[in-house]
Amino acid sequence: MTTPVAVTPKPSAPTPLVPRVWRRDRTSIPTRPMLIGSAVVGVLAALILDVDTIGVAYAIVFAGVTVVVGLLTPPRLTPIQWGACAGALALFGVAAVRGAGWLVFVCLVAAWVVFTWALIGGRTWTGIALGTIMPWRAPLRVMRFARRRNARPGAALRVPAVRVVAVGAVSVAMLLIFGSLFASADPEFAKFFDGAAPSIRVDETIAHLLIGVLVAFGTLTAVYLRRRTPDVDALAPMPASPLPLWEWVVPLAMLNVLFLGFVAVQLKTLFGGDKHVQVTDGLTYADYARQGFWQLMMVTVLTLLVIAVAVRRVDRDDRRSRALARGLLGALCTFSLVIVASAVHRMWLYENQYGFTRLRVSVFAVELLLGLVFVLLIIAGVRMSGAWLPTAVLAMATVGLLGFAFFNPDAYIAEKDVERFEQGKSIDVNYLSTLSVDAVPALDRLPEPQRSDSLWYLKQELRGSEDSWWEFNSARKQAREILFG
Repeated sequence: MTTPVAVTPKPSAPTPLVPRVWRRDRTSIPTRPMLIGSAVVGVLAALILDVDTIGVAYAIVFAGVTVVVGLLTPPRLTPIQWGACAGALALFGVAAVRGAGWLVFVCLVAAWVVFTWALIGGRTWTGIALGTIMPWRAPLRVMRFARRRNARPGAALRVPAVRVVAVGAVSVAMLLIFGSLFASADPEFAKFFDGAAPSIRVDETIAHLLIGVLVAFGTLTAVYLRRRTPDVDALAPMPASPLPLWEWVVPLAMLNVLFLGFVAVQLKTLFGGDKHVQVTDGLTYADYARQGFWQLMMVTVLTLLVIAVAVRRVDRDDRRSRALARGLLGALCTFSLVIVASAVHRMWLYENQYGFTRLRVSVFAVELLLGLVFVLLIIAGVRMSGAWLPTAVLAMATVGLLGFAFFNPDAYIAEKDVERFEQGKSIDVNYLSTLSVDAVPALDRLPEPQRSDSLWYLKQELRGSEDSWWEFNSARKQAREILFG
C-alpha cells in the first residue's frame, strides 16, 4: 500500500502594504510624432515664453502641449478629458486678458490641477490630490521611456531621444545668439524681424534654453502619463466598517441641536446688518465681518470632517440608517448654509463701509464657492452617493475661478473705491497704486492729484516699447492707450 506524500503548499505572496500605483512598464515606446511634437513645443516655449511677462504665450504653449497629448498620443482623449483640457486652456488664457499677477498665478495653479486630472483622472479626493504630484515623480520613468528602442526593424524611431533634444537645443541656441548679433549689427535687419520674432539678448539665452528643455520634458512627461497612467485612486482609504446606529446618531443629533440653538439665538445677529452694528456697543463693521468669516471657516471644516467620517461609518445597506443619515447630515449642511449666507452678508456690509481690497473680494468669492459646496453635499446626501462629488467640486471650482477672472477683481475694487470717493468718502491712494493695469480705466476717472498719485507706478511700468504678439495682453494694451494715447 502506498503511503500518501504530504504536499506542502507554496506560501502565498505577501500583500503589499502600499497598493501599486504604477503598472510595470518595460515595453512602452515613444513614437516619432511624440518625440518630435515634444521637441517642437519645447522650441516654441524657448522662443516666446517669458515667466516675467504675463501674456498670451502661456496659452499658446499649453495649446501645443494639448495637441501633442491629445492628437499625437494614443489613446485619444475622451470628450470629458477634452473638456478638462479646454478648461485648463481657458485658465491659461487668463494671462492674455488680465494684468493682475496674483490672479494669473492662481489660474495657472488651477490649470495644473485640471490638466493633471485630464491626464491621470481620479475619482476620489485622494486621487485628485495625488494626481497633481505624479508628474514630479515620473522623471526617471520618462527617461527610460524615451531611451527605449523597438526591436522590429523600421518599427520605431532609431535616433535616441537625448540626441533629438540636444540637436533642438543647439539649433535654438544658434538661432538666438546669431539672430541677436545680426539684429544688433544691422538696424534694417532688426526692423525686418521686429515684432515678428523674439529679440533676446545673449545673456538671456541660457534662461530661455532652460525653459525650452523643461517644457519639452514636461510635454514628454504628459505623453508618458497618457501611455502609462498611474492608478492614483489605489491609495484612497478603503471603505470602513459601519458602526452601530446609536454610535453615530447620538453625536450627529447633539451637533444638530447645537447648530439649531446657535442659529436661533443668533438670528438677530446673523441678519441684523447695519441696524445691529449701530445699536450694539463696542461692535464695529470690522468685528462684525471677521466674526462671520471665522464662523464660516469653523463650520466648513467641522461639517466636512463630520460628513467625511459619518458617511464612511453609516450602514448604507440598512434603510433606517440611510434615512437618519440623510436627515441629520442634511440638517447640518442646511445650518451651515445659513451661516454662509450670514458671512457673505457681513462681508458685503464691511466692504461697502470701508472699501474693497483684494483680500476682501477674494474672501467673498471663497464664501460663495463654499456655499455651493454645501449645496452639492446636500445633493450627495439625498442620493447617499458621493462618488461624483470630487469631480463635481473640481469642475465647479474651475468654472468659479474663470468667472472670478471674468469678474475682474482689480477693476472692480478700483471702480467701487472711485465711486465711494465721488460720494465724498475717503480713498486710499497708496493702496490703489498697488493694483494692476486692470484698474487703469477706473483710476483714470479720479481728479488730480489722486489720479496721478494712483497711476504713477503703472505709468513707469508701462513706459517703453509695445508688446510683441506673443506678449499680447489686452489689459496692458488698454492701459497704454488710456495713459499714453
